Amino acid sequence: MSKVTLEGHIIVPVQDLKQVLEALPEHIELTHAEPGCITFYVQQSSKKPHRFDVYEEFIDKEAFEYHQRRVKESHWGAITSNVIRHYQVSEES
Repeated sequence: MSKVTLEGHIIVPVQDLKQVLEALPEHIELTHAEPGCITFYVQQSSKKPHRFDVYEEFIDKEAFEYHQRRVKESHWGAITSNVIRHYQVSEES
C-alpha cells in the first residue's frame, strides 16, 4: 500500500467565492468521513482571499481515487468547476 498525498492550491473566481465559502465546511466534513482519509486541509489565504491552500493524505491510491470520483459528482464539484487547480500528487511506499 502506498500513501497518496496531494498538495497545492486553488484559485477561485470572484463570482464563485461566496458559494465556495458556504460549501467548504460540508466538503471538509464529507471528506474527513471518507474511508482512507488521513488528513484533509483547505485554508483560505489571509492575503489573497481567492486562494485556498490544499493538503490531502489518503491511505492508498484506491481511497484517493474514490475521493476524486465523489468530489466530481458532488455539489462541491459543481460549484468549483471554474476553479483553477495547482496540485502535485505523490505516492509513498
